[in-house]
Amino acid sequence: MSLAELFNRHEFLSRHIGPNDAERAEMLAAIGAPSIDALVDQTLPADIRLNRRLDLPSPQPEAEALAALKAVASKNVVNKSFIGLGYYPVLTPNVILRNVLENPGWYTAYTPYQAEIAQGRLEALLNFQQMVIDLTGLEMANASLLDEATAAAEAMAMAKRVSKSKSVSFFVDSRVLPQTLDVMKTRAKYFGFELVQGHPEEAGNGDYFGALFQYPGEAGDLIDLTPHIAAVKAKGGIVAVAADVMALVALKSQGEMGADIALGNTQRFGVPMGFGGPHAAYFAFKDEMKRSAPGRIIGVSIDAKGKTALRMALQTREQHIRREKANSNICTSQVLLANIAGLYAVYHGPQGVKRIAARIHRLAAIFAHAVQAAGGKLAFDRFFDTVQVDAPKADAIYAAALAAGYNLRRVGKTVLGVAFHEAATESDLAKLIELFTGKPADIAALDAAAQDAIPAALKRESAILTHPVFNTHHSEHEMLRYMKKLENRDLAMNHSMISLGSCTMKLNATSEMIPITWPEFANMHPFAPREQTVGYLELIEGLQRQLKAITGFDAISMQPNSGAQGEYAGLLAISRYHESRGEGHRNICLIPQSAHGTNPATAQMMNMQVVVVKCDEAGNVDVADLKAKAEQHAANLAALMITYPSTHGVFEQAIKEICEIVHAHGGQVYMDGANLNAQVGLTRPADIGADVSHMNLHKTFCIPHGGGGPGMGPIGLKAHLAPFMANHVVTSVPGAEEGQTAVSAAPFGSASILPISYMYIAMMGAEGMKQATENALLSANYLATRLSEHFPVLYTGANGRVAHECIIDLRPLKAASGVTEVDVAKRLMDYGFHAPTMSFPVPGTLMIEPTESESKAELDRFIAAMASIRAEIDQVQNGAWPGDNNPLVNAPHSKADIAGDWDRPYSREQGLFPLPYVLENKFWPSVNRIDDVYGDRNVQCSCPSIDNYQ
Repeated sequence: MSLAELFNRHEFLSRHIGPNDAERAEMLAAIGAPSIDALVDQTLPADIRLNRRLDLPSPQPEAEALAALKAVASKNVVNKSFIGLGYYPVLTPNVILRNVLENPGWYTAYTPYQAEIAQGRLEALLNFQQMVIDLTGLEMANASLLDEATAAAEAMAMAKRVSKSKSVSFFVDSRVLPQTLDVMKTRAKYFGFELVQGHPEEAGNGDYFGALFQYPGEAGDLIDLTPHIAAVKAKGGIVAVAADVMALVALKSQGEMGADIALGNTQRFGVPMGFGGPHAAYFAFKDEMKRSAPGRIIGVSIDAKGKTALRMALQTREQHIRREKANSNICTSQVLLANIAGLYAVYHGPQGVKRIAARIHRLAAIFAHAVQAAGGKLAFDRFFDTVQVDAPKADAIYAAALAAGYNLRRVGKTVLGVAFHEAATESDLAKLIELFTGKPADIAALDAAAQDAIPAALKRESAILTHPVFNTHHSEHEMLRYMKKLENRDLAMNHSMISLGSCTMKLNATSEMIPITWPEFANMHPFAPREQTVGYLELIEGLQRQLKAITGFDAISMQPNSGAQGEYAGLLAISRYHESRGEGHRNICLIPQSAHGTNPATAQMMNMQVVVVKCDEAGNVDVADLKAKAEQHAANLAALMITYPSTHGVFEQAIKEICEIVHAHGGQVYMDGANLNAQVGLTRPADIGADVSHMNLHKTFCIPHGGGGPGMGPIGLKAHLAPFMANHVVTSVPGAEEGQTAVSAAPFGSASILPISYMYIAMMGAEGMKQATENALLSANYLATRLSEHFPVLYTGANGRVAHECIIDLRPLKAASGVTEVDVAKRLMDYGFHAPTMSFPVPGTLMIEPTESESKAELDRFIAAMASIRAEIDQVQNGAWPGDNNPLVNAPHSKADIAGDWDRPYSREQGLFPLPYVLENKFWPSVNRIDDVYGDRNVQCSCPSIDNYQ
């Protein structure tokens, strides 16, 4: 070998792509394709093929890519941040950092739809909900939302659903965080709401369907909101209060003040700032409002043996079922981050978090006292952690602070804000006092003289975190074992393949994950001065260039922090474009029957009218129906939302014609990027005819799903739509038109996880990105071919090929045997697998996506499991096993089934170890099948008594 060959710059490709050359040859032979190129020719329409190399560099080896990114990161200047405005430095407990945030057992799990193999994560989320319930004083909480601004917008929409008021006006506290108001303006416009801003005292003067107050205010000031909440409610309004989660440890809760909804950001509970995210917003509400609440709710139920078991409750509220009638298009919870916040509360316990909150307040109180004692003037004297100082020499103080490594908030010409936090030290306090007073500080003397700045009426008297889970695991040893116990109850990708169609659960390589906890990325405030964020902006611009090359779009907006948020941002750009042309009346959105549930829900949030387009028997869009409806609604056609390849798992031959029809009738094409993993390097959405498309970075570009979040959903836009992307009120976004409001709280969304996708593309390079797509198609067709021996494959393309996923039809077997798709999904757990996507997009089916990163051996194990399950179904169908007592209806079999009575017509070995490989690496469901009906009839979203787990 030559020296160049020995260095093997393409080595990462073989780490990411599962099958080797010999295995690919075997797979091609199995499906009857002479080569990968031939398979691609049989699968993709010729008129959409890229037929040239992606404009990306060649692959970088892992060590080289990490070194290059480290050089970029080193351009960031990480000052000590005292900016506040909803983002604070934290001290993430190292036991949580190493064993959760950096642990694939936590970050590679999927959304807990299959609850029996997600009990650990569900318990961690239930802890989070209990923490939120305790701190807010309300009866129920969800499992988190995307960020505080999104939560505020959701609260506004929820208030309208719940309130009996006929008003369309919503009152917003003038003290609200600026980024929150920015997002609310975007949402309110298309809901047809009027936002009225004012001081809380003014809220009782008008007729409002609801109100949002901030506590403490964005400047840090504390006021008692009780009378203002009462004034709005007296007129039939619903009141939401956004509150700092750490402040709530020390302050009277929102519920005690009379609020109906409570929301905020839990970033301060151990989650790094990360230039704006990802962070878990909290969202709590009164019990009677639970069916109107957005987001996922974790509830307590029982399993088949009567044992306490957890599941996602009240899912009929969500968009995958209710579509445009859903409470929200956002189902995403920031699960990984919510788990960190909840575990932070478990680790510190009530006394620990009280000590932290008290220390933060004490630092602020001493600082305020020192400034006043030196003749300085405070903007207000009641606060929790943030002090604003009216300083005539503000310019000089600000500059000196920067030189000393401190970032302050520049409020006005003479006003500076100083926000204290968990990571602030006594030496930081002394330095800040010296900067503002010009004199060295005697901290002990100041401490003895300073008074607390929380009014007596606002001090928390109610108990928090009383459940045993928050009072047990305070030593690191106990915490380590508790988290390991939870991890062991969850099936993640470090155990086996998760073959969910349309969810693209692929390898999240370690080298991609390492940079997210580098201090240069993790510890950056989103509103830090631009000259300090050079590395971040270089990273973001580099990723934008990569994504432009891959998709063909002219501009990329990085702000949307989920796929659903990306859908919203895409339709928003389309609506703004039509408005700019005097065609704001265009409000018809054509959506095929096969579309994701988020699509119609998103269109509804943009105040668009959904018109459903039929699909033909082969699962393709009915072009004649599309053309007829485009002509019918030509005067008002706004957009078509289409997924490509289709949700049915095929490349539709008519996709270019479909785009041309929409454009001919004045509409824009929104392409859902859920299935972009089947396009990269082979075709590009912008070339096909899409005007805007979102890209699930947590699917195609390797950001892990985190058990149901985080995610990122940036959008690509053609040049004519680019000016209408989301901007940001605090920090402008390059390329966005001035005055455009935001869709997320931070200007670049969940920026701290962007290094993952950047690293993936850098290490794969142009050749690797194309090979990944080709191998995804090969794996899917291999599975479809092999599984078709046992189950019918529902849809194929023009040449009998599927795209990156396939749908197997269980309905004939269900009719013949009574065995359901749910039974098959639960039985797969006994074989050590997570079920494919169940009953979507077609009821009674399983949608399977193997991705390129699964080895042939893993695919073969899955095929063997499905073939074995088919044989079990035959046993039921031919009467060998009763329909109500067989391995399928009794699945999953838990640890509790190892011992005790076994009154079943099949052996214990058949139930627990159905194939030889299972015995080698058994994953044990910790509960038996969960009773969904019981859980929804007896909704409980707080931690049950510890006795329930005995």
